[in-house]
Amino acid sequence: MFPGASADRDTASYVVVGAPLDATTTFQPGTRFGPDRIRHFAATYDDYDHRTASRFSDLAVADAGDVRAWDDVEAYLNHLIGELRSVVLDDAVPLLLGGEHTVTYAGVEAVDPDTLVVLDAHLDLRTEYDGNPWNHACVTRHALETVDRAIIIGARTGSPEEWERAAESDVDVVAPADARDWIDDLDDDAFADESVYCSVDIDGADPGFAPGTGTMEPFGLEPREMRDVVRAVAPHADGFDVVEVNDRDDGQAAALGAKLLREFVYAHANGD
Repeated sequence: MFPGASADRDTASYVVVGAPLDATTTFQPGTRFGPDRIRHFAATYDDYDHRTASRFSDLAVADAGDVRAWDDVEAYLNHLIGELRSVVLDDAVPLLLGGEHTVTYAGVEAVDPDTLVVLDAHLDLRTEYDGNPWNHACVTRHALETVDRAIIIGARTGSPEEWERAAESDVDVVAPADARDWIDDLDDDAFADESVYCSVDIDGADPGFAPGTGTMEPFGLEPREMRDVVRAVAPHADGFDVVEVNDRDDGQAAALGAKLLREFVYAHANGD
């Protein structure tokens, strides 16, 4: 149970769903432990948020538990889409806990947004990786089959073919060094009349802050920058996830992921 998630599933405004998929992770596996680890390291956070003068336990958050994963990734994603779509049909916002980044595809399909805003070290625009089109390195490419545009914040690595795809008009890449300017330049019309899905790949953070992830990439985002992106996007978003947390650190990645989820809920419920 995500700490503070005290609402009934049927009356919730936000529903936490764990997706412990760990089928295509590269270098360091362990994302199957991500959902429970995020829940565990959220336990110490105060219920009260001074910035919004609200209590997490008053914001109608429910935890629906985990959707058990198996190694047929495409079949699992189709099943997960159905689980998340039921949340959307109940007029609630899905809060997805990964699991590898591939699960974001299910969140995007369930919400059907106009725009994907993703915090990520990697472009994830490959058509396949190691012969697998459902590898986690392909997730933003798949999402672009549904969304009109993708904004990738924090990306600092990719193949030549990915950078070529990123140069097309439906993709914006914001380098870590430019993230603060992107945040400061946002105005009230930034996502006017758009539905947004917000995805946090924890490796978007510099690994000094979040070493518990599969493919660490130095020179990344700072936690405050990630927080401010989430706060800015949340009022426009109809879905959110935190992915790629594993068990290879002392809880830094999970603690950051849990805090960003809470920041999303506070900002979404408060409207700013």
